Amino acid sequence: MLNTQTFGADVPGPPIVIAHGLFGSGRNWGGIARRLAETRRVVTVDMRNHASSPWIGPHRYPEMAEDLAEVIAGHGGQADVIGHSMGGKAAMVLALRHPQAVRRLVVADIAPVDYGHTQQGMIDAMRSVDLSAVETRGDADAQLAGAVAEAGVRAFLLQSLDVKAREWRLNLDQLEADMPAILGFPDMSEAFEGPVLMLSGAASDYVRTEHRDAIRALFPAARFAKIPGAGHWLHAEKPREFEAAVTAFLSAGAAVQA
Repeated sequence: MLNTQTFGADVPGPPIVIAHGLFGSGRNWGGIARRLAETRRVVTVDMRNHASSPWIGPHRYPEMAEDLAEVIAGHGGQADVIGHSMGGKAAMVLALRHPQAVRRLVVADIAPVDYGHTQQGMIDAMRSVDLSAVETRGDADAQLAGAVAEAGVRAFLLQSLDVKAREWRLNLDQLEADMPAILGFPDMSEAFEGPVLMLSGAASDYVRTEHRDAIRALFPAARFAKIPGAGHWLHAEKPREFEAAVTAFLSAGAAVQA
């Protein structure tokens, strides 16, 4: 079972389950989860091989989807699901394989397609840090700066560093081994007929016009929206706008269910 944290535990009805992206954790979503929990129960997860969840293989989308299905089964059997990047792909496979478990789906800045880039550089950068010389997070940041120029990216990666234990809370070996699967998307013959919001950053190129046929083949009811001024990390760059878009979409579903 994945490690989870629940917010607004006493709120009745299906929860919102949030699946983070590669190198992330449920902790990254704590602020958004707390605000959404003012009206909904929210469950954030650590995906396998991340943070406090089991380090197991393979790290592929069918297995990640089953992890999410198990979490939802333990929280009433149905949820609204938000997934970002890698978590968005896992959420899409979940909806395709277990449509009864997903009431409404928000996919944040990712499409069900293969991508040509790689995140191997981030793995190499984390491995390059001499953890024996790290006394503070600033020490690690200084080392990372040689390989990762963007301060925001370094700050994100460093959220997965346990300074006291001097170890990364990421299964870098497994993530490296399954990087082709993480960048890809499994062949799926199913379709999810339920409501789907494909929410992307206007400054991101992860969800392109040419991806829409592939999206609609799997998710015929998909709607598309963009957050101005946001890139791939739209929930971190524009959290209030992200929350507003998600709340409007999920509240429409709540009204239908009432």
